[in-house]
Amino acid sequence: MATTEEAQTIDGGPPENPAPEVFRYYELAKKQEWQVRDMPWGVLPPIPETTGAKERVEKRRGIWRSVITQQLQADSLAVEMAAQLLEMARHQEAKLYYSTMAQDEARHVEAWLRLIGEAGGPTERDPHLDKLAQIFLGLDSLEEKVLLMQVFFERMIIPRFRLIARSAPGTVLADLCKRLTIDDGIHHSSGMAYERVLLRSASKKTKQQMIKGASRMLPIFVDHVLWRPKERDFITSAMRTHDLARVKAEVEDGIKIAASLGLDASEIEYHIPAA
Repeated sequence: MATTEEAQTIDGGPPENPAPEVFRYYELAKKQEWQVRDMPWGVLPPIPETTGAKERVEKRRGIWRSVITQQLQADSLAVEMAAQLLEMARHQEAKLYYSTMAQDEARHVEAWLRLIGEAGGPTERDPHLDKLAQIFLGLDSLEEKVLLMQVFFERMIIPRFRLIARSAPGTVLADLCKRLTIDDGIHHSSGMAYERVLLRSASKKTKQQMIKGASRMLPIFVDHVLWRPKERDFITSAMRTHDLARVKAEVEDGIKIAASLGLDASEIEYHIPAA
């Protein structure tokens, strides 16, 4: 555990609020660290294999390529966000943690890039995810970045990795998603811990700004969850009711988490489309 003396601020002076509770996630991240070369390349198929007519095989491959493309896009954003968090963190313990998170996200991108190459190449980008990237990267306060990136987004992505892993058993894709479930669980938990530290001294204005940021982000997040590329658009109508219920549950869960941090989550505004 880092001592108070070790937890120096950026300018070398004593920290106002040491964050030893964040340091444990640095240690956990180092313990869970893995390498892309350790994945079962060449041992397992990259994605689920399909037999039958060429058209059917290509259609199924296109579906999995679109899934991988979206995750590659999300983790490419996460690399930039982790770098910002590393630069902006005000506590030595947090900087140590974010050094591991930046490495994690870069490793995730490396793995997705290799996997999409083996699966046949990328497909259509999610335009709503690009909008979220603009919001996340343009935020001014550290408190907002931690809330929206780690507390909200990292938490909401974990169930998707579990679903993909269950849908693609015995593949490199499933292996990767299981690894990312663990990594992103650590990212979310560390974000919760650091947000509590930051909120100890956050002003009312900062907290209000955080609520406004969440209200601005959530409608775009809803569009992101409901969006599908052309390779998977054929199931959009059939899955509409399920998708709406899922996104409603994810948003409500995120709001409850914000409330658990002491934020006035009742002021967060969002809208879920009708079925």
